[in-house]
Amino acid sequence: MNNSECSELFNRLSTPLIADACIRLKLPIRSMPAGLTALLPGSKVAGRALPVKHYGSVDIFLEAMLQARPGDILCIDDRGRNDQACIGDLTALEARSYGIAALLVWGCHRDTDELMRIGLPIFSYGRHPSGPQKPEPAEPNSIGSVNLGGTAIDTNDFAFIDSDGAVFVDQDHINDVFATAKQICEVESKQAQLVRDGQNLHSQLMFDEYLKKRALEPAHTFREHLRALAKSIEE
Repeated sequence: MNNSECSELFNRLSTPLIADACIRLKLPIRSMPAGLTALLPGSKVAGRALPVKHYGSVDIFLEAMLQARPGDILCIDDRGRNDQACIGDLTALEARSYGIAALLVWGCHRDTDELMRIGLPIFSYGRHPSGPQKPEPAEPNSIGSVNLGGTAIDTNDFAFIDSDGAVFVDQDHINDVFATAKQICEVESKQAQLVRDGQNLHSQLMFDEYLKKRALEPAHTFREHLRALAKSIEE
């Protein structure tokens, strides 16, 4: 699957649906820690991850961009630092010139007003006026694999990012995850419409029947009940 196909499919889904699909397929949920924020509200992107570790100098970003394909998402590991910004307007402009779809930062950004004018989707954990004070020695293999808040990703991963955060899926599982997420979306959309039309979840999910069975069989769970109805709203 290429970046264009991935982005088009994700436009009809969300990160919660991607995460739910992973659970249903018994895949680990590989996500960023809570608190990730979009610079431009409503930003939503999906594409191949282009991971890079930051060591205090922009040159590592320039090097990583040489490997970029249109629609890639530059995923920057700045170790979650909140005492400096690791990207600003020049990095965003350069990334856009390579066709990079977004910047995802495990750390902070700066040049906020200019970044908003540039319009490239930026996702980070905050903003800070100061850039790095001095470069640090770079480790080998600083491009191609990173750890973002406890989640290891590499160039085999696709990144999905929206208002709820970021989720990563290995390319080997991407088709199954999309198919499952679409199924979940269809079920939940129908349930939501029925609620709007006056049929609440209590009746749709036969909640009284569930309570009766649970009274007789205390080990019976709501998720088992939902699976029997083929109306799973949770996994």
